[in-house]
Amino acid sequence: MSLTVTTSSVTYPIIVDDGALETLPARLAEFGLRGRLWLVSDAGVAAQFGEPLAERLRAAGREVQSFVVPSGEASKSPEQLGQLYDWLIGGGVERRDALLALGGGVVGDLAGYAAATVLRGVALVQLPTTLLAMVDSAIGGKTGINHALGKNLIGAFHQPRLVLADTATLTTLPPRELRAGMAEVIKHGVIRDAGLFEELEALAATRGWTDTGRDGFAAWAASDAARAGRLTAIIRRAVAVKVAVVNVDEREEGERITLNYGHTLGHAIEKLAEGWSLLHGEAVAIGMHAAARIAAAMGLCGEDLVERQRALLAAYGLAVAVPDGLDPEAVLATAMRDKKVRAGRIRWVLPTALGHVVVRDDVPEAVVRSALQAV
Repeated sequence: MSLTVTTSSVTYPIIVDDGALETLPARLAEFGLRGRLWLVSDAGVAAQFGEPLAERLRAAGREVQSFVVPSGEASKSPEQLGQLYDWLIGGGVERRDALLALGGGVVGDLAGYAAATVLRGVALVQLPTTLLAMVDSAIGGKTGINHALGKNLIGAFHQPRLVLADTATLTTLPPRELRAGMAEVIKHGVIRDAGLFEELEALAATRGWTDTGRDGFAAWAASDAARAGRLTAIIRRAVAVKVAVVNVDEREEGERITLNYGHTLGHAIEKLAEGWSLLHGEAVAIGMHAAARIAAAMGLCGEDLVERQRALLAAYGLAVAVPDGLDPEAVLATAMRDKKVRAGRIRWVLPTALGHVVVRDDVPEAVVRSALQAV
């Protein structure tokens, strides 16, 4: 089953299925990608999935080159991008070729930006292997690297030709990575699909997960006999939210900003909490909780929404507290450098009800400080 991104400039499928990577050679031929293939993955993914995938492609008669970047956010850097350019250009990359980004958000962003810029653009295929990448970062064409002053400040829109998400890869993820990915799934429920949020609540209740069972979801995702179909269906539903938004706003000129729910403070917390090594989804979960508190303080939603979101995040093992010692003033100052700042004002994505958010640029700093102190 596939979903389709259709904008004024591009159309491409998103295929979410258990075992989807096995179909990659046929999919590439189907979409006319017949040049050389440049496979980029990270150290954690390469041995497990990269080499078997390269061999499968070679067995199908494709010429494949492989490049491995260090695992972790530090690879989204100008230095690592330069090494990627050296490999591509030194190897004779041509415009008819395609980059395959196999891994999580770091690999997708880095390889995507290289594909957007080398030779002024070559084809990109996103092959996400993390939950977060499957439901969010691999879809919609945002690519880029980090700057010393903030995340994702250097980049370009470059839509992939195909997104192929193999949910079987999720069974090998560490529990913490799965938990972090659930922040984005829950986010999609809050901003646009109340039914998805309720389904996640029902699943957690059925499985008996509690606030103290941080790995309950991860254990189920890795071992339950019914896991493949149920989890794949949840992922498709979350992907459908991202697709619907991108289809009406490809370049974040309007509705697409709603996908940044929890990210304004989340990005700032992620950057400043380097000593705690927060994952992106973990920081976003904290940002979502703070944003809901801001919304309640502004009279946009009730405390019941704040509590339901907090309880669901906790049920999937996500903390909503800022690490001890993190300065709220530093978080606010870092947030002011966010890409969503316009005319010196932060545009906040705030919930009004499950499945609906608004964008406001009139939130008093005192309200933000209070929310940060509360979390």
